[in-house]
Amino acid sequence: MSTSAPTEPPADDPVLRVRVQTSLDRQGMMRHLGVQLRHVARGTATLSLPYSERATQQQGGFHGGAMGALADIAGGYAALTLAPEGMEVTTVEFKINFLAAFQNGELHATGRVLRAGKRIIVTQAEVRHLAPDGRWSDCAVMQQTIMPVPKTY
Repeated sequence: MSTSAPTEPPADDPVLRVRVQTSLDRQGMMRHLGVQLRHVARGTATLSLPYSERATQQQGGFHGGAMGALADIAGGYAALTLAPEGMEVTTVEFKINFLAAFQNGELHATGRVLRAGKRIIVTQAEVRHLAPDGRWSDCAVMQQTIMPVPKTY
């Protein structure tokens, strides 16, 4: 497990930030969990999820569903940064491997586009735990297929 801090991402893109934040604000589940957009640039997005009872499983650690949702949304928003204007994205499938469970601190998921085609976008996401003492640890890795879809609102 890596304990080093994540590498510095490319500079935040203010236009993409508005596009992604507007979408994130429409997601009730993400609002309920307290997910925050940390970074967005072309082909990448990072979000965080603070530890709370809303995101735990019966043993007190972060729930796998919460980790999976965070990874899914990070990969999806990375894809959205490359989707044409007037389009949104939806997940077609994803595969996630859980590496470790953690209590306290917060989770950070960084999604990156691996390949953006006209019909599908393939992404990967890494979920890392930031402990209260500042140590970083790997939690999960995910790969997903995304499909651009027309906005309906």
